[in-house]
Amino acid sequence: MKHLIVKPFPKDFFWGASTSAYQVEGAWNEDGKGPSVIDMREKYPEGTTDYKVASDHYHRYQEDVALMAEMGFKAYRFSIAWTRIFPNGTGDVNIKGIEFYSNLIDELIKYGIEPIVTMYHFDLPYALQTRGGWSNRGTIDAFVEYAKVLFENYGDRVKYWLTINEQNMMIMHGKALGTLDPNLEDPDRELYQQNHHMLVAQARVMDVCHQTLPQAKIGPAPNISYIYPASSKPEDVLAAQNFNAIRNWLYLDAAVYGRYNKTAWSFFEEKGYVPVIEAGDMEILQKAKPDFIAFNYYTSKTVESSTGDGNDKNGTGDQEIVIGESGVYKGHSNPNLPKNEFGWEIDPIGFRTTLREVYDRYQLPVIITENGLGAFDKVEEDGSVRDPYRIDYLKKHIEQMQLAITDGVEVFGYCPWSAIDLISTHQGAKKRYGFIFVDREEYDLKELKRIPKQSFYWYKDVISTNGENLS
Repeated sequence: MKHLIVKPFPKDFFWGASTSAYQVEGAWNEDGKGPSVIDMREKYPEGTTDYKVASDHYHRYQEDVALMAEMGFKAYRFSIAWTRIFPNGTGDVNIKGIEFYSNLIDELIKYGIEPIVTMYHFDLPYALQTRGGWSNRGTIDAFVEYAKVLFENYGDRVKYWLTINEQNMMIMHGKALGTLDPNLEDPDRELYQQNHHMLVAQARVMDVCHQTLPQAKIGPAPNISYIYPASSKPEDVLAAQNFNAIRNWLYLDAAVYGRYNKTAWSFFEEKGYVPVIEAGDMEILQKAKPDFIAFNYYTSKTVESSTGDGNDKNGTGDQEIVIGESGVYKGHSNPNLPKNEFGWEIDPIGFRTTLREVYDRYQLPVIITENGLGAFDKVEEDGSVRDPYRIDYLKKHIEQMQLAITDGVEVFGYCPWSAIDLISTHQGAKKRYGFIFVDREEYDLKELKRIPKQSFYWYKDVISTNGENLS
């Protein structure tokens, strides 16, 4: 649909950006923080650093927030490290951890920046992992206990809460993310049991939030990518429906409607992945009512019909993420899309398609909590950091988001990845996403100097004009 008149962004639109605790904070074992599963990883992609110092945001948050304010941020989406609050996942609360995030929230509010808090972003406490992690139903109670402490300490200042970041990616691609428990005997089956426990935990937390913080709003934060069929062949269209259900709608149907997606459930039955559902679980899911949907979008995906010969797995990009399931769908590269230098397909129109599909299915307000371009940025001889490729990527996605708003989609915020350079999952410190350059190398921390990039000043103008000036 081509619109003669494009609607403006809402006047109170949340322009901002995002980070996650383990990728930006550093100070991995300071002030009482316990180890997470990310901290205890034994292997990292060859030639990449760990997350122990990251961007040192823990010690430099005031400087970083001041730069966000200079850009004009209306919101900042960040995650709280579970092990800063509960070093062992449960038990005694770490006061130093409580204080850090309280100070960060106050600093944001001082500049008029809305804090949007992700409660769990991949970094499960290692102490819980040793007791079975999400395979253990006790982790449900631990997550609820953790959430209550967050609500009690920050609920007077935080209105927007995200439950679990990219639950679908942890289930489908946990090995690539570093979240997969290597001790699982039957990973595929056990992961969908873990998924059920996460869904129950999320639902309970949503209910607690509504009961204790009636003015607050809370929602899930999966990674959603619309799935294209590789051709108009009916078999390929069915394969795309299969993958849409398994990758996307399984998670949002459970979060919004409190029920399992029927196509995904059929997949469970076929593969032997049906989770154990205890009495009362489905009632818990149905009781939770999210106020909005947050989702992360980087690109669309394409599949074709499964060959059934064991050669269905296919993937592109640098994150060791392959897609394909025998008898269900086969991964396929989209010849109509360009790719970035890391092999990721770039699909701004797919962003509009995804926004429309999510809103049509669920009729809830939407906020984008990740969208961005990783690149090998560098400091020029004059001290500047030029990233026109990032500006081009974001500009095209913002244009499509505005068209989705004109289509009728209720979008209330855009927080791309990332506010500041951080440690990327598979390319370490050298793959950069931020509007702010952090001057460090993979193993040489230098002085961790902050340098606004070209995109910093461009995004500042986007925000000041409420999206009117994207040039």
